[in-house]
Amino acid sequence: MKFPCLFYVVVFGISFTSYSQIFPIHRITNPIAIDGDLSDWKTPFIGPFVIHNSGLKATQDTYVSLSWDDTNLYLAYKSKDSTIVGSAKKNDTQLFKTDDLVELFFDPDGDSQNYIEIGVNAFSSNYDMIIHCVSPSCGGWDTDISLDILGMKTVSKITTDGYDVEIMIPFSSLTSIKDSGFITPVVGTKWKGNLFRIDYGNRTEYLAISSYSNLEYGFHKPEQFKTFVFLE
Repeated sequence: MKFPCLFYVVVFGISFTSYSQIFPIHRITNPIAIDGDLSDWKTPFIGPFVIHNSGLKATQDTYVSLSWDDTNLYLAYKSKDSTIVGSAKKNDTQLFKTDDLVELFFDPDGDSQNYIEIGVNAFSSNYDMIIHCVSPSCGGWDTDISLDILGMKTVSKITTDGYDVEIMIPFSSLTSIKDSGFITPVVGTKWKGNLFRIDYGNRTEYLAISSYSNLEYGFHKPEQFKTFVFLE
């Protein structure tokens, strides 16, 4: 499958590529150390993130790269941030209310139910949860932060111009989530989802790799999730 390439730039020795509404997850054979150091990432970064409900340019840029192998999904975020807000906290704290962080939402079967949300701040703290339903039919919110994605690793590293985050998620933990629709992917598998950043620095901004059309429910618009494709 071909993806429309909008531009290529090089920043700090890493290639960044922007795509439209279909986003690639590149298969890798090289090992990735989950240590917050992005120098071993060979797959392209996409972005920059935009304001989540308008598509306008963000004050500070964010880029992300996605890759996979037989056992894990990997994500790397590079966030420019002149004023990092947050601190090291106990995992499963509601970081999204207080800390600068990056997030991912994935709904593999695209049914807008039982999708996962994971967030990681600049200090390697994380939370994981499942959203069973977000709509008037279920009272507005039906979420469960007691979800525990076993084997997940998250490491952040503060840099000279912001912070980087690496995430490793075992497929075996995802496929065990009841009613979520996760299966171990093969080449060509498609998942619905979106990727985000909350920046509480000099001005609060809510960012996404691809924007939505309105404000209701914030980031939680599974009916407007984009397509992520597992590539060779």
